[in-house]
Amino acid sequence: MSLIVIEGPIGVGKTSLARILSERLGARLLLEVVEENPFLARFYEDKERYAFQTEAFFLLSRFKQHAELSQAALFQRHTVADYLFDKTFLFASLNLHGDEFELYRTLFDQLRSRLPDPDLTVYLRAEPDLLLRRIAKRGREFESDMRADYLARITASYDAYFDGARFPVEVVDAGAIDFVVNESDREALVERVLGRLEAVTS
Repeated sequence: MSLIVIEGPIGVGKTSLARILSERLGARLLLEVVEENPFLARFYEDKERYAFQTEAFFLLSRFKQHAELSQAALFQRHTVADYLFDKTFLFASLNLHGDEFELYRTLFDQLRSRLPDPDLTVYLRAEPDLLLRRIAKRGREFESDMRADYLARITASYDAYFDGARFPVEVVDAGAIDFVVNESDREALVERVLGRLEAVTS
């Protein structure tokens, strides 16, 4: 079984591309649990108070999802996910401090060691102004106060992480294309990803 992950900052189009690729490949689709996090709305209102609860929920729910992937290998050749498990650590490193971060790091390291690396990660990259427009368009109330500086910090963390990634990464300038609306952009991106997947798995 191959695991293809779509990753990038908030609002970049991860879920849309994951759905497109899973349909094309006849693959299992693994979607991030976001709105089911009971602490997320409160986190955006008071980050210092609710950061640890928010990040701990994401850590455990994402680990449960990824740990179950081995069962899917019996039925489907590919899985496409709209998030990388390691994003839990990237966001926690931005939102947690001191003893809370050290506790989180210990938990993350224990869980991460039990999971395999993805076969291919597609990193959708875009600048904060474009991300803010897309976030506003999808209309999630808890994201209404999202700030450009926070998105810039997230993007910088992704840039640094993928620069040293130990698994194959395909970097896509998501600001230069619109694969959701434009069919030619969509087809070109799908062919690009499938070609890279074939190269890394053959």
